[in-house]
Amino acid sequence: MSTQLNWHNLPFAYQKTNGNVRCTYKDGKWGKVEYHESEFINMHMAATCLHYGQECFEGLKAYRGHDNKVRVFRWEENVKRLGASAEYILMPAIPKEIFEEALYTVIKKNIDFIPPYGTGASLYIRPLIIGTEAKVGLNPANEYLFLIFVTPVGPYFKTGFNPSNVVVERGSDRAAPLGTGHIKVGGNYAASVRVTVKAHDQGYSSALYLDPKEKKYIDECGPANFFAIRGNSYITPSSHSILPSITNMSIQTLAEDFGMEIEKRQVAFDELESFDEVGQCGTAAVISPIGKIIDPENDKIYTFSKDGKPGPISQKLYETIVGIQSGLIPDKFGWITIIE
Repeated sequence: MSTQLNWHNLPFAYQKTNGNVRCTYKDGKWGKVEYHESEFINMHMAATCLHYGQECFEGLKAYRGHDNKVRVFRWEENVKRLGASAEYILMPAIPKEIFEEALYTVIKKNIDFIPPYGTGASLYIRPLIIGTEAKVGLNPANEYLFLIFVTPVGPYFKTGFNPSNVVVERGSDRAAPLGTGHIKVGGNYAASVRVTVKAHDQGYSSALYLDPKEKKYIDECGPANFFAIRGNSYITPSSHSILPSITNMSIQTLAEDFGMEIEKRQVAFDELESFDEVGQCGTAAVISPIGKIIDPENDKIYTFSKDGKPGPISQKLYETIVGIQSGLIPDKFGWITIIE
């Protein structure tokens, strides 16, 4: 398949590529990794993923570096998180060696879809595990499908690295206090679709959720973790209902390497006025600075960028992590895998 894409203006959306990789679980074991050109799955109408939400997924990226080498960022952490998600909803975790084979295969088969260096685009990689056995009754399946597909994407937020505006959501929760917010399952995202669409329709990049129990603490943004900068501190919420972001974890390591203090704790909403910079971070967004947080219920606006530019620490963190991902900055943390 030829690639005739406008690399500089790619949306964050699905594009057909050469193919995907799959592996099935049956009789208590995972089978062989297989390459498929079809975009479709033949599935029983009573599959547990369709009725009981037995599915989990991941998101990671491959980057074309300044030296034209292909780099993948911290995929081993995605294996761990996918395993934690699967096991929490009683699905078999994918072994690291199978994930690695599938990852290398799908990247190499779609090498022409990795955007050129300097375009701001990347190859988004989506691994998922779904329950495929037919079941009527709430029980885990005995058969599963592991799949990885890829698609070239541009920036997740239309503003790119420019500050965007976020609206506070008080009327709904994306996850229960002791629910599935800490794992990456589709139900969490289904719970936030309505709010996300509403926020976009009103001109906001995303919604900022408060804690589902007391509505006193900052939880996370719909598609990304929340972080704040105050003085020499990097502050990010800690909660059972927040997905542990691999990007956020990496940024914390960078901030600590810069000599900053890391505060991972409950973050009171009332602290907003004291922050110098705030932003969203995750695989899709990397780092997206927040210019304003609008709280309609209290008719209040918190402003963090008066000149429309990112704050200096957010800028430094962004340039460093992107520099490592593209090979411009040495990877002293061992985060990068080069696909030969």
